[in-house]
Amino acid sequence: MPWSRYILGYHGCDAETAGKIAAGKDELRPSQNDYDWLGHGLYFWEDGYERALRWATEQSKSKRPQNRIKNPGVLGAVIDLGHCLDLIQVEYLDLVKDAHDRMLQLFAEIEKDPPINAGREMSLRKLDCAVFESLHQFSDNESQPRFNTVRAFFTEGEALYPTAGIRRLDHIQICVRDKASITGYFLPRQ
Repeated sequence: MPWSRYILGYHGCDAETAGKIAAGKDELRPSQNDYDWLGHGLYFWEDGYERALRWATEQSKSKRPQNRIKNPGVLGAVIDLGHCLDLIQVEYLDLVKDAHDRMLQLFAEIEKDPPINAGREMSLRKLDCAVFESLHQFSDNESQPRFNTVRAFFTEGEALYPTAGIRRLDHIQICVRDKASITGYFLPRQ
């Protein structure tokens, strides 16, 4: 495939789960929430072991009943980005904007309000998720090559210092849409 580019991704999860997946005894399940930032898929922090561990640690302290992290861990993955909707590259941003406009037109035609982004620091990105899922559906309908992965830079958290444009939790997020893009899993050294 002409698009190959490999990166290391890190997924925060329970340590036991990470061990099972790395040993081939279990597999990651795609996230399919209506608020997933980049649409549905497997989520990783690019080159972000510490960020993945921090997330898993925060989740382990959560009182929410759906929390499955008892012992924070990190699963590493070698990911071939393949045909990547790389939002760090300016040429792909127009595709997303076009998908947004087309999606809004469809909502207008059925006289329904589109989803919105909401929550603390826009953590519930229902609009973004709908735009990405629409983009992929439009591509499928028009027999365009499928995107294997989506890659984007996210600003997150409090400012690093007063008036800073850099935030404490800024990161590059990878959404793997095609499991075949993961060439292998590993347990990172701590």
